[in-house]
Amino acid sequence: MPDRVYNVLFLCTGNSARSIIGEALMNNLPDGRFRAHSAGSTPKGEVHPLTLETLAKAGIATYGLRSKSWDEFATPDAPDLDFVFTVCDNAAGEACPLWPGKPITAHWGISDPAAEAGTAFKQRAAFEDTLRFMRNRINAFASLPLASIDRMTLKSRLADIGAMPGATGNQETA
Repeated sequence: MPDRVYNVLFLCTGNSARSIIGEALMNNLPDGRFRAHSAGSTPKGEVHPLTLETLAKAGIATYGLRSKSWDEFATPDAPDLDFVFTVCDNAAGEACPLWPGKPITAHWGISDPAAEAGTAFKQRAAFEDTLRFMRNRINAFASLPLASIDRMTLKSRLADIGAMPGATGNQETA
């Protein structure tokens, strides 16, 4: 068991694809150091079917994934958050609630795979790209020495992770 479990929230406007993928991937890490959640400022109310298909195809559990409002994480009984990652540029620009726990925030923008309007092949490829880009960011994040790194250095490393391949244009921190 890890010494400490970190609560992580992935944010996106619709909470149907990118943030859900982040939540599922992080909760699938084998060491149990992270408890991931996802939410949206204006959630779609359902997880995109290709999100679930892509995760299942990659062997990632999808049980319990749901599209939900970020308001659930701004209540007094919400978990204290250690990290909040915005994964779409719209969410990065919105005024976020005050999160319990005073989390470190970063923007990890990735293009919305649900916006791909091409063929079924192109749509699936967009979701697979999102999974790959998000997995690379999460693996880089999970490899950081969180217990021994100072806050300023950590924010810088998180910004570097957000600029990894697949990053959208707006890489300002959330």
